[in-house]
Amino acid sequence: MFPAERPRRLRATPALRRLVAETSLEPRHLVLPMFVADGIDEPREISSMPGVFQHTLDSLTRAATEAVAAGVGGLMLFGVPRTEDKDANGSGATDPDGILNRALRVLRDELGDSTVIMADTCLDEFTDHGHCGVLAADGRVDNDATLTRYVDMAVAQAESGAHLLGPSGMMDGQIAAIREGLDDAGRQDTGILAYSAKYASAFYGPFREAVGSSLSGDRRTYQQDAANRRESLREVDLDLDEGADMVMVKPAMSYLDVLREVADMSTVPVAAYQISGEYSMITAAAQNGWIDRDAAVLESLLSIRRAGADIVLTYWAAEFAARL
Repeated sequence: MFPAERPRRLRATPALRRLVAETSLEPRHLVLPMFVADGIDEPREISSMPGVFQHTLDSLTRAATEAVAAGVGGLMLFGVPRTEDKDANGSGATDPDGILNRALRVLRDELGDSTVIMADTCLDEFTDHGHCGVLAADGRVDNDATLTRYVDMAVAQAESGAHLLGPSGMMDGQIAAIREGLDDAGRQDTGILAYSAKYASAFYGPFREAVGSSLSGDRRTYQQDAANRRESLREVDLDLDEGADMVMVKPAMSYLDVLREVADMSTVPVAAYQISGEYSMITAAAQNGWIDRDAAVLESLLSIRRAGADIVLTYWAAEFAARL
């Protein structure tokens, strides 16, 4: 009458659970997204993302240095220009003195090769219309004209010190165009972390505040439909064929099924981005006393790793790297 199999034996103590754990979470798995803003004199907390800041160059350097000391695997940098510096073509993205390129130089000078410095290679923060590319006369994003801007942006970021570039605009052919542009510029060693499966998600809301987005409308004509799964595998295949060094699934927690399939078929490391809305949901629930914050954060990160992510971009990277 008694069970012949007793799996609970291996759950009896913390030491046993640690011994047989199938998934690990280490500081090197975590990448910290960071925002650097032009025209501010001190760090500015993002109201919809408590604990996350738009940084000055000085505070960015301090926070980045602390994150690297905690053991994070890398830093993903987003630039926030002044409103008056935005235009239709996102000129600030390719300006050597634009906020993102200046920040990349500062971090590379300060940190060298002690961490992996990544840059968001997308125009949305720099355009006055808030879209990820150049607009055609009819108001739609012009894919091929945008590729030209991406190449110029990629070269500027590589020359500013980025180790890895993160094209996140979901333009067709963007990885091939950027790879060719980097190689032609003598930047063969600069890698590409392709945002291969990036979905048009409702969970990006707080990020729009973080980067001071000027977007009107949505990005559903170029980001993926939440209903689709096979499409993401096609996008990953295309990016691999075009020369991606890593691929990304974004968001993470609502797309763990996609992440698992991408991890199963990818021949390169797979990243997943725990985005702003995921951060804000857990933070808000914890502030209301509804959940145990630290336990929920750790569980969420482990779930992303368990689904197949080699690398997790998360706003908790520095904090949990230090704890781990």
